[in-house]
Amino acid sequence: MMAVPPWLDDLLWTYQNLIHSLGINGLLALSMYVVLAVGQLSLGQAAFMGLGAYGSALLTLKLHWPFWVVLPASCVAPAMFALAVGVPTLRLSGVYLAIATIGLGEVLRAVYLNIDLFGGALGLSGIPARAETWMIYGLLAAAVIVLWLIGRSRIGRAMEAMREDETAAQVMGVDIRRYRMGALLASALLAGIAGALGAHVSSFIGPNEYGFQPAVTILSFALLGGIGTPLAPVLGAAVLTLLPEALRGFSDLRLVFNGVIIVLAVLFLPNGVFAWRMRRRAA
Repeated sequence: MMAVPPWLDDLLWTYQNLIHSLGINGLLALSMYVVLAVGQLSLGQAAFMGLGAYGSALLTLKLHWPFWVVLPASCVAPAMFALAVGVPTLRLSGVYLAIATIGLGEVLRAVYLNIDLFGGALGLSGIPARAETWMIYGLLAAAVIVLWLIGRSRIGRAMEAMREDETAAQVMGVDIRRYRMGALLASALLAGIAGALGAHVSSFIGPNEYGFQPAVTILSFALLGGIGTPLAPVLGAAVLTLLPEALRGFSDLRLVFNGVIIVLAVLFLPNGVFAWRMRRRAA
């Protein structure tokens, strides 16, 4: 059997990672979508992702659990953290909630850096690459379908009412606190799954992967795509994932182009690029 040339092997490996990143970032975009859908600006998705990644890595490396058990188990820590922080932080709203959730994420990052169990600044390596492409995209498709069905239900109408005017929604009988907590839990589950899949794709995780910058990047996915439909933030994530590859020859300008695109989208298309296009097609 003829051996694959090293350059071709490297090319296939690069694009396989890109394909995996597209699916994982799509799940992260949905984790932001569910909190924005109820009118909340939470930036705790990177923290939830880190809990899922470290939880799944430790279960695999230390306890040698099979991946089909590790993947659902990796959602437990993010969900418990969401419940714990949701009680005090969901009393806040707007920029205050965003600041509080960023702070909680930085606390977790400090824990990863200073406790040997999590590998400290060196992170954890040697994680088995057990996440398959079909798993990633199967979970992404299932999440999009479930959120789409919820959006067309009575729950979706209540979420939309909250997003437009919380006071009016409360007068109509919408339990604001319950919906906020439900959205935060759904966000934690989606981000936790994305973190576990990412850990078992890259085989390495480090504390800096779950700090402030990743949190802003996840927010950018939803801002670019919009929240008119669950598919829109996934498409936004795809654009911002492919952009660095398209600008590979201009590595110094990648962040500049990224920032310009987000600013233009927020200023001129506040409902998102793809939400706007979808509404035009529907019309």
